[in-house]
Amino acid sequence: MNSSLSYDQKYAVLGSKNSTYDGLFFTAVKTTGIFCRPSCRARTPKRVNVSFYESIQLCLENGYRPCKICKPLQHIGQLPDYIQLILKQLEDHPETKISDDNLKTIGIEPHTIRRWFKQNYGMTFHAFQRMFRINFAFNNIKKGKTITDSAFGCGYDSLSGFNDSFQRLFGQSASKVKHKSIVNVVQIASPIGSIIACASENGVCFLGFTGQKHIERHFKTISKHFKAVLIPTSNIHLKQLESELNEYFSSERQTFDVALDIIGTDFQQKVWQALRKIPYGQTSSYKHQAISINKLKAIRAVASANGANKISIIIPCHRIIGSDGSLTGYAGGLHRKKWLLDFETKHASIVNVFE
Repeated sequence: MNSSLSYDQKYAVLGSKNSTYDGLFFTAVKTTGIFCRPSCRARTPKRVNVSFYESIQLCLENGYRPCKICKPLQHIGQLPDYIQLILKQLEDHPETKISDDNLKTIGIEPHTIRRWFKQNYGMTFHAFQRMFRINFAFNNIKKGKTITDSAFGCGYDSLSGFNDSFQRLFGQSASKVKHKSIVNVVQIASPIGSIIACASENGVCFLGFTGQKHIERHFKTISKHFKAVLIPTSNIHLKQLESELNEYFSSERQTFDVALDIIGTDFQQKVWQALRKIPYGQTSSYKHQAISINKLKAIRAVASANGANKISIIIPCHRIIGSDGSLTGYAGGLHRKKWLLDFETKHASIVNVFE
């Protein structure tokens, strides 16, 4: 399962601002005594001055200090303190309208906030706030509150303004949302890249890595299946997921308890159930997976179902490798698959074998 990059391949990544390999190795510069993420936007150092390490610990043990530009000690995708502060304020007081003047009062430059939300959510900060308030109002309406109380309770000054915003987001008026739903979407920091997760009111329905293939197609499937609008806010399931993922990456958790709301055919569901039975720290193959569900002649169909898995890590398709021990495809990238397998093997102290 050796898919490690060579020195030349690692060096070629530097200066490209490509975050694909962040967390998988670190760049240490001998002349400055600083270590960075591969995607660091600082000037590319000369080859003769560069060493590569696989962990932060090794960088620190060899006397290097973290870069102040790319901040390698933070989990990739970790929210800056000022963003956490703002999101908490919105969660505690969803009716709040945070203006540029409000931001300046607490020492935050409005353009910094605008740039962050545009880069991470694809929308302006004020658009995010409107969406957040509409989400709050929508949930109140679904719980039986009147449209008027919900509109004014989430900070709108008029019913017409509320109805216009609601119509633009949901495609229909607030009085016709009984059969409409919301799927919440968040980004979660991890050592191997920013994670995108979605959850309905019943459980997590998507978990993948930023930049992986077919995310937009998955989002369309989710929206169609749940007749839902995807909104970048959290819910109870996503908060539990973030907590459990943090425990997983801290080697404090090997199985997950968060509720899932899985989208798939009966056959796919069987395949994914078989995946969840592969123990932490062990691996299997498509063949053994097919045998486990009494479908030995359907190995290709099993492989296809694995590829359609929308919930990475929890439904551990990364634990499937070739019968010869080689790595097979993974939506999050083979480098992340290798990292996950090495990480689990190390902390489970189990040798991967086929029965």
